[in-house]
Amino acid sequence: MDVTPPLKAHAENKASKLEKYYDLIREIEVIFDVGKDDSSNVEMIVHAEHRNTFVAHQGGSDAYACVDGCVHKLERQITEHKQKFRNRKHSGNE
Repeated sequence: MDVTPPLKAHAENKASKLEKYYDLIREIEVIFDVGKDDSSNVEMIVHAEHRNTFVAHQGGSDAYACVDGCVHKLERQITEHKQKFRNRKHSGNE
């Protein structure tokens, strides 16, 4: 898929907002693909420290909406990971 500069800027802007949820992010990959029926498929892969990897897929007719959907899924995954890590680190034995 040919990525236009506005689409690339939108993806970079949205991906950079993930760093406020998890500050150990090293790299974010965004993969754009066009299906047979001109539907857009977006995959975002977040590589974080300690070998943590978060992946989100989104398909649809609008590439901008697919990027937004991937970011929303990654926000949820990262938030759940942080809560799980915090709960494991601080056990409730009082």
